[in-house]
Amino acid sequence: VQLQASGGGLVQAGGSLRLSCAASGRTFSSYAMGWFRQAPGKEREFVAAISGSGAITYYGDSVKGRFTISRDNAKNLVYLQMNSLKPEDTAMYYCAAARAGTSSYVCSDSGCIEYWGKGTLVTVSS
Repeated sequence: VQLQASGGGLVQAGGSLRLSCAASGRTFSSYAMGWFRQAPGKEREFVAAISGSGAITYYGDSVKGRFTISRDNAKNLVYLQMNSLKPEDTAMYYCAAARAGTSSYVCSDSGCIEYWGKGTLVTVSS
């Protein structure tokens, strides 16, 4: 699986951005998808995850209520809608995939990720 993230950019605090991740392959729905981020000098952090079916979602505490993950299995796309952005959301955001044994499986730890995309940079100014 190859993953390509896009949609990053510079936004003011309080603003919104939508990240997209395009996946290659014909078995997209068999992968749980997720977003992770890494700020300069910090460890990679879990942001959001979604099951292969799209029915199950899970969020990191720092983004709960502000970010929404979704997917379109017909188009092999996963999205991250980010609202009420804060300067501390500034980071490189990575799309990730984990092979799912069931349609409800979600992966919220980098240890279960099999494929990583190149990141897209999000910068939130104060």
